[in-house]
Amino acid sequence: MTNVLITGATGNVGAEVIRSLGKLEHSLRMTAAVRDPKRERPSAMGPAIGMVALDLTDRTTYAPALKGCEILFLLRPPAISDVKKYFAPFIAAARNERVKHIVFLSVQGVEKSRIIPHHRIEQLIVDSGIPYTFLRPAYFMQNFTTTLRRDLVERQRIFLPAGKARFTLIDVRDIGAVAAQVIVAPHAFVNRSLELTSEAPMGFQEMADELSRALGTTIQYRSPSLLRFILDQRKDGTPLAMILVMIMLHYLPRFQQEPAVTDEVRAITGSAPITFAQFVEDHEAQLR
Repeated sequence: MTNVLITGATGNVGAEVIRSLGKLEHSLRMTAAVRDPKRERPSAMGPAIGMVALDLTDRTTYAPALKGCEILFLLRPPAISDVKKYFAPFIAAARNERVKHIVFLSVQGVEKSRIIPHHRIEQLIVDSGIPYTFLRPAYFMQNFTTTLRRDLVERQRIFLPAGKARFTLIDVRDIGAVAAQVIVAPHAFVNRSLELTSEAPMGFQEMADELSRALGTTIQYRSPSLLRFILDQRKDGTPLAMILVMIMLHYLPRFQQEPAVTDEVRAITGSAPITFAQFVEDHEAQLR
């Protein structure tokens, strides 16, 4: 029986990986890595899934968590950006514990951007010699039910400095479905990078129009100047680190080539990727 360790099991993507694996026939032994097993239990977990303590800021947890692990699903906690301090020793520990395959949740376009942590983490994994699969998803639709939800629900607006830039999108359910297929048959995806997108790019005005139609209310899209956006976010109490991430996600694409649409989701899962309209319909209660 192959041992699989899933990090970020309490987050959106980790939970979807667990749910998707639960829908497939396999003989994997799954373990969820959480910071405190006594207090945390991922909602998607059934009783057959084990738990182990893993805190990437605490090196003493690395080896015990990785012991016996053969396939590692790895994602970067948003609060951890110091790759050299935390991920370099963690990847070294994975090599020492003889992990056979790493499935890493990266981001679309990472190969062109050396400033984001995922670029350096990918390089660490490649240099480790451990076989890998990099999942490079597009812009998360679930941003509307998390970081963008407050503006959407309380102010009926999307307030981002994205201009007329168009984005490829992805639902985290599709990320989980692809990840599950890779984990079940890693030999078919050795040392591959998979860009995961829906089938049509959209601008934020188009997203606002779709939200307005589905929710029965007018959702305005406003693209402020960079200074106005920063001041507005600071007024709302958004941490500076998060503001910088939002600028990177929404402002910089204005000056970059529109990201490509791929058919990886359909090719790997056998199903068409979830559309933005379907995402809105499925999450209507959260978006109101």
